[in-house]
Amino acid sequence: MCTSISFKTKDHYFGRNLDYEYSYNETVTITPRNYPFEYRAANTTPKSHYAMIGMAFVQSDYPLYYDATNEKGLSMAGLNFPGNADYKPLDKTKDNISPFEFIPWILSDCATVKEARVKLSRINLVKIDFSDKLPLSPLHWMISDKNESIVVESVKDGLKVYDDPVNVMTNNPTFDFHLINLSNYMGLTRDDPTDRFSDKLSLKPYSRGMGGIGLPGDLSSASRFVKAAFTLLNSECGDSELESVTQFFHILGSVAQQKGCCRVEKGFEYTIYSSCCNTDKGIYYYTTYQNGQIYGVDMFSENLDGKKLVSFPLKSGELKIQNR
Repeated sequence: MCTSISFKTKDHYFGRNLDYEYSYNETVTITPRNYPFEYRAANTTPKSHYAMIGMAFVQSDYPLYYDATNEKGLSMAGLNFPGNADYKPLDKTKDNISPFEFIPWILSDCATVKEARVKLSRINLVKIDFSDKLPLSPLHWMISDKNESIVVESVKDGLKVYDDPVNVMTNNPTFDFHLINLSNYMGLTRDDPTDRFSDKLSLKPYSRGMGGIGLPGDLSSASRFVKAAFTLLNSECGDSELESVTQFFHILGSVAQQKGCCRVEKGFEYTIYSSCCNTDKGIYYYTTYQNGQIYGVDMFSENLDGKKLVSFPLKSGELKIQNR
């Protein structure tokens, strides 16, 4: 499972935790403006488009993006949505886009969430696998700019587009549940709690942080949504790049998964990587499970008018001993 957030200080930042049981050897990948995106059922190949940077599994020279940001600052992430995601047959009255094409289709052409809403009004997320060996994943998506976020879910009764005032997305159930579920935690506070237990007693806090008693700490998607929302919405941060980026990773760290705590069929789910993109500057930062050092890739340091993908393998973990 996964968690994505949108965060703003002086600049806007977008990123996510990718929680899964194994890696596909994903890379930070830049798609330049003249890379030829060929959509399987849309019958269109744009000659040029917005450049983008993000984390992708590159297969047959095609970037299968997990999350990405384009040069205009619009960002998008796909998160696991098993049992709820439902992809449709072809519909000649709509733009038929396979889910593996969805992130490029939006980020190629849209500069804002407002523009993305227009394209979403005519999309049909169609069931077309990338290949026999790479079938579609059940996903839903978060789309954000510096002003707003939305969540897109293709379910049995159609395409749902939700406003996301929390700027957080996790996994199942559907997004409307997560917004309602927050009301179960409306008594949480970052301040000392007020004694409402009984007028027959006089109770006092015995520790700092007791206003947060009841804040979930388990790894379920519902609990991660509440924990990430509480942490993000109460976050205090300076405006510098260092303060903003490190705070972003601390927020994601509050819902990170440690290997061994969530058993799945093929091992244990854990946070394979965490990302944070400064969407104003086009700098994509990341950490990995075995390497907590923050690395960054600057999209605008590359030739964005090219035709070929530019990929950066993730830095492997290392331990350094500091001596005087």
